[in-house]
Amino acid sequence: MSVTLESVGQLLNSEDYGDRLTGLNQLRQIDPASAFQLIQPLITDPHARVRYAAVSQMDTLGQQDLKVSLELLRDRIKTDKEVDVRAAAADAIAGLKLTEAFDDLKELYQETDDWLIHTSILAALGEMGDPRGFEPLAEALNSDNSLLQTVAIGALGELGDDRAVPLLISFVSNEDWQIRYRLAQALSRLGGSQARMTLERLAMDEVEIIAQAAKEGLNASA
Repeated sequence: MSVTLESVGQLLNSEDYGDRLTGLNQLRQIDPASAFQLIQPLITDPHARVRYAAVSQMDTLGQQDLKVSLELLRDRIKTDKEVDVRAAAADAIAGLKLTEAFDDLKELYQETDDWLIHTSILAALGEMGDPRGFEPLAEALNSDNSLLQTVAIGALGELGDDRAVPLLISFVSNEDWQIRYRLAQALSRLGGSQARMTLERLAMDEVEIIAQAAKEGLNASA
């Protein structure tokens, strides 16, 4: 059966949440402008899985109208009861580079202890490219949670603020190989003499994937 605007609309309006999920999947097969109109009511669907699936598509469909997308996603991070929906909204905000929501993300980060939301927001701060993200990311480096440290290191590399280099090089001997790997990637992005010296050390790391990432960073800046 071919997918049409009408058939997708019927699925999205079904009382069966499984049908609505199927309809959300099929939105990818119709034109983005129509899909954007159809997805908006599903952002506040009564069923959490449907809301999550809808919000997760906003990083692409939201380009159709950034103002409307900002309103919808702000509402989700502020009011949704499901952690994964709020995290998905943060991801979508980052993907759309909606820097107007920076303060909303910062507030959400401060008011919750949930690790999923924290990692999503830290990653978002790097992807958004807003210089205001530097301070909260730098602060996250001091976390006692290695996952948050890893995400913050990667986000600082993506943010591209070279003030991060002195903060990052202290992780060169960290026992967690994933932290050292993310460090090699971040320093490769940031560049500079301090970063290069640290990459030279990481190029001799006993973990091959780390050494390779560092060598690639050194070659790129040669």
